Amino acid sequence: MSNDTNNNPSLKESATFDRATMAEIRRAANTGIYDIRGFGAKRKVPHFDDLLFLGASMSRYPLEGYRETCNTSVVLGDRFAKKPIKLDIPVTIAGMSFGALSANAKEALGRGASMVGTSTTTGDGGMTPEERGQSSKLVYQYLPSRYGMNPDDLRKADAIEVVLGQGAKPGGGGMLLGQKITDRVAQMRNLPKGIDQRSACRHPDWTGPDDLAIKIQELREITDWEVPIYIKVGATRTYYDVKLAVKAGADVIVVDGMQGGTAATQDVFIEHVGIPTMAAIPQAVQALQEMGMHRKVQLIVSGGIRNGADVAKCMALGADAVAIGTAALVALGCNDPKWDDEFKKIGSAAGYYDDYQEGKDPAGISTQDPELMKRLDPVDAGRRLANYLRVLTLEAQTLARACGKNDLRNLEPEDLVALTVESAAMARVPLAGTSWIPGQKF
Repeated sequence: MSNDTNNNPSLKESATFDRATMAEIRRAANTGIYDIRGFGAKRKVPHFDDLLFLGASMSRYPLEGYRETCNTSVVLGDRFAKKPIKLDIPVTIAGMSFGALSANAKEALGRGASMVGTSTTTGDGGMTPEERGQSSKLVYQYLPSRYGMNPDDLRKADAIEVVLGQGAKPGGGGMLLGQKITDRVAQMRNLPKGIDQRSACRHPDWTGPDDLAIKIQELREITDWEVPIYIKVGATRTYYDVKLAVKAGADVIVVDGMQGGTAATQDVFIEHVGIPTMAAIPQAVQALQEMGMHRKVQLIVSGGIRNGADVAKCMALGADAVAIGTAALVALGCNDPKWDDEFKKIGSAAGYYDDYQEGKDPAGISTQDPELMKRLDPVDAGRRLANYLRVLTLEAQTLARACGKNDLRNLEPEDLVALTVESAAMARVPLAGTSWIPGQKF
């Protein structure tokens, strides 16, 4: 806005039709197509920054950080699996596909996760040798599209994650535009090279919870009941979805909130479908508790996890572990300012780039361009990711000890208060300075 406009008190911008809204209307009018992008929701919603921990003082006994341990390990999938997964830290890497990401990026994710004793996940499009070779614990995603689905690879996995939905697009499928479908991607997905691809929004061979139970049984038989079966849902009707997943026989449930990222989908999906991660956790925990399955069926939470405080708050609300996607990519080098001049050449800027679907990522992460891919050293990127994961864990331990807990999973809602009425109602913890939980019946 010009100085003349700023100095004119008679000019007032509309709160409903602000400049960004009008720009989008003009873009739609000029092109006749909806906006596609990656990343995650950019609108402000109640999030974990709206919660605070109540550290120990007189009424609670804190633990000494340098002399008293705080356990961070977690076992996933011991409900039915012969070989549940044991993680050294409660932070896992969410599913992100080869195709959306470069082979170097997938290798780096495996390297970083393995260095700290946690798992990574394949994503849509199948398993790459680079990722399997560098991942000590690899979860194989089983998606509606069946792209890259290979029974031999499935048997090589340490767990299977049946994906019913994703936080950025619950009820919808992903996209992979033709410029990212190279010979290798096309061969793995059994698709024509260079042709835009849209993933299915629902599994082709079942239509509801009863069919899901049959599918889980099939997956258990093909893996000889050895590996855990996860069910992943986008956060919408979380309470009911979790109950149905438990009834269908899931070992682990993954709930992905609306702040979760994606490689490519419609902007209207990202910003207007689903519920915040913080609101989904208490619903999932309530469902598990009512079935007597809390801690027996493990709960993994994802969607907007950024730091150790977010990890600790998820666990205080009842999660067993968290999964990160966007944050992991940033740790690898996504949107790094050192590539700012390159971002500007393609009409973006470091910190703002979300056109993952274009395949032009200067950092070499969300691309299949051989020259751009060379910019990402998987060894160095893996080391950065491992460092980041260590910091998340140390931060979460710091907060747990301050609350007097010797295990991250001993954190509880009683350790939290909320700063706003909305966050108090969603997280089901008291508004700070009061005993009031909005919406609770006394």
